[in-house]
Amino acid sequence: MDLLNTLVDKGLRRELPTRDEALAVLATSDDELLDVVAAAGKVRRQWFGRRVKLNYLVNLKSGLCPEDCSYCSQRLGSKAEILKYTWLKPDEARKAAAAGVAGGAKRVCLVASGRGPTDRDVDRVSQTIEAIKEQHEGVEVCACLGLLSEGQADRLRSAGADAYNHNLNTSEGTYGDITTTHTYADRVDTVQQAQAAGLSACSGLIAGMGETDADLVDVVFSLRALDPDSVPVNFLIPMEGTPLAKDWHLTPQRCLRILAMVRFVCPDVEVRLAGGREVHLRSMQPLALNLVNSIFLGDYLTTEGQSGQTDLDMIADAGFEVEGADTTTLPGHRAPAAADCGSHEGGASGTHEGGGCGSHVGGCAPCGEGAGAAAVPEPSEALTARNDLVAVRRRGAGTDLAPNA
Repeated sequence: MDLLNTLVDKGLRRELPTRDEALAVLATSDDELLDVVAAAGKVRRQWFGRRVKLNYLVNLKSGLCPEDCSYCSQRLGSKAEILKYTWLKPDEARKAAAAGVAGGAKRVCLVASGRGPTDRDVDRVSQTIEAIKEQHEGVEVCACLGLLSEGQADRLRSAGADAYNHNLNTSEGTYGDITTTHTYADRVDTVQQAQAAGLSACSGLIAGMGETDADLVDVVFSLRALDPDSVPVNFLIPMEGTPLAKDWHLTPQRCLRILAMVRFVCPDVEVRLAGGREVHLRSMQPLALNLVNSIFLGDYLTTEGQSGQTDLDMIADAGFEVEGADTTTLPGHRAPAAADCGSHEGGASGTHEGGGCGSHVGGCAPCGEGAGAAAVPEPSEALTARNDLVAVRRRGAGTDLAPNA
């Protein structure tokens, strides 16, 4: 297929595809799906080999959020049955992080629900970062605390944070349909503050919220322009008790096309398969490893993932290998040798979601087809999105389960 040959050539040269080319990837047929995966896989292997980076979420504060993000089970007015608790003590968070590191996680993502941290909150998180770094000197720590105020990114960097996550989630044109208590520009500003402070930027999207192909391309092109080091791709888990509880739009094939499009647009960036992969990709998760080079290990913010050992077995069985702590994730042109996840030329870039690091679906903050969008073929009846194929497992609801235990 000429389209795929063109996209591979551009990906190997780090050249931006056209919008029409990105839309065409989303419009490919199921008969072409394996060709699309194979083509994007060539780009993935060029920049990341067969390595898979493991990340681990620690939910520092769950629920009780004043924001109204429609996709989020921690939102204002949410009736979702989730764990709700205020800030973990630094030692509690350190112990939770140790479980992920023991499972092979190279990065620990510290997430807290809410609009953004107070200065006292930043002090709290700084103590947690220091406690984790004291026990695990080589582990990367990414903070995801929501919208940042002036100077807070610098303080997190001084405490030892390597990255900051704040997702764009969806296109600028449709952002107001998803959230009204803050703006798309607020999110962009927070990512840029993190970059200016020397933090590696992590910013991604949520697919499955009823968006068009054009919306997906818009947000991914916006991310390319923002130039984060990592791009988490979340797939909405429609949680009972939220406005999007009935929004089951995704099939495994659709998810693979989205991941391939992200890889073509962001060829040399850490593309992370985040929340919702177990629910929507199901048995096709191993195929997605040909497109992404990073996943979350274990549970998410308010939903359960599959077991860590299952993830490790999947990676090995698919012919991939876990990325070690002594390996630099990003290609040399993006990260100086002295900093694994650090800044690339012209500035630093870093990481996750207005209350979540790369994986906000079914948790706080995890993205239509406008003019010029290629038509998406109607899926066959067998491939129509079905919510009866999955059971959304709420993490620890009604129990005293420790975060991400």
